[in-house]
Amino acid sequence: MIQTAIDYASELHKTGMSHEELSTIKDIFDVVPQVKEELSDPTVSLEKKHLVIQKVFSKNVRNFLQLLCDNDDINLFDEVCKALKELEMTPEQKESTAVLTYVEAPSDEQLAGIKSFIAKEFHNPDIKLEMVQDSSIKSGFVLKVGSKEYDWSEKARIDQLKSSIAKAVSAGKTTASEEGILSILEANIKDFELAVKDKEIGVVNWVGDGIANVDGIDHAFYGEIVVFDSGVKGMVQDVRRDEVGVILFGSDVTVKEGSKVARTGKMAGVPVGEGFLGRIVDALGSPIDDKGDIQADGYRPVECEAPGITERKSVSVPMETGLLSIDSMFPIGRGQRELIIGDRQTGKTAIATDTIINQKGKDVICIYVARTESIYYC
Repeated sequence: MIQTAIDYASELHKTGMSHEELSTIKDIFDVVPQVKEELSDPTVSLEKKHLVIQKVFSKNVRNFLQLLCDNDDINLFDEVCKALKELEMTPEQKESTAVLTYVEAPSDEQLAGIKSFIAKEFHNPDIKLEMVQDSSIKSGFVLKVGSKEYDWSEKARIDQLKSSIAKAVSAGKTTASEEGILSILEANIKDFELAVKDKEIGVVNWVGDGIANVDGIDHAFYGEIVVFDSGVKGMVQDVRRDEVGVILFGSDVTVKEGSKVARTGKMAGVPVGEGFLGRIVDALGSPIDDKGDIQADGYRPVECEAPGITERKSVSVPMETGLLSIDSMFPIGRGQRELIIGDRQTGKTAIATDTIINQKGKDVICIYVARTESIYYC
């Protein structure tokens, strides 16, 4: 199930909207399918979609439908219904304990505000609040309830400001020294605002061979990117009943048992676009040729369905390797798969590289993928 649909369902569940109320929308979509088609049509203006919603649907579901249209997520409606139904069938587990980390003990007014926030967010005014002092957060508070964490600490502000400045420097083609580090700092500090969001936090219980097992991130989905407290990123690859298995995208030296892991809610993917032609990148699409950043045209998930046979263009244009013995015996077409197999040191790589060189000026995109066993695409 798509994470966005689960998030919609979770928010609807918090507001008290039931699956039966959404069923009225589904009934209208089933009886008059043109309504759903018009709401999902990207060529129809938002004003017209809102007008249709106002005229056709009851008042209690209008805001939800307008939000789906505004985010172009109307096609997720069936997934949202399914997720909301599952939430209603799952017995709600109320957290009994919250942990508040502080440097200086909160005042009575601050403590009352924190308790009010917990009661409102988790629908349980009887949660026991444990107090832990930790000078490493510098100042402010960190609240943890179950697997969710809310960070209002000075350390979080510093980390977010660092990230904001790094993005500002890397966004342009010039370096920080050329632009003037003071102007970058001034602009980012002026516009900086601490973003406090609930983060689902897990803990590493085992790590080795580039794989980590994590407890606590119960809502993580297959293919999701997670971030370890050391800054290393990973991808959820194995979702089990009581833990998830994560493939690390970096060294596992800084990831240890007890390390914290935060969900991002994003699918693993790579940037794509014409700007990557002629560049050398790593497995995540980051440039490694010291020629600066690459302007991406989009973002493509790593795990995506390959186009079907009927959707592919037929192989109709020949492609010459430049080697007479091969071109005379084996007809090869553009877009065709061809396996080069042989013993070591027999010239497999030479055939592939010669073929790539022979495509110069023929409007053929060639990609060289280097790993333990080289693969070549033309």
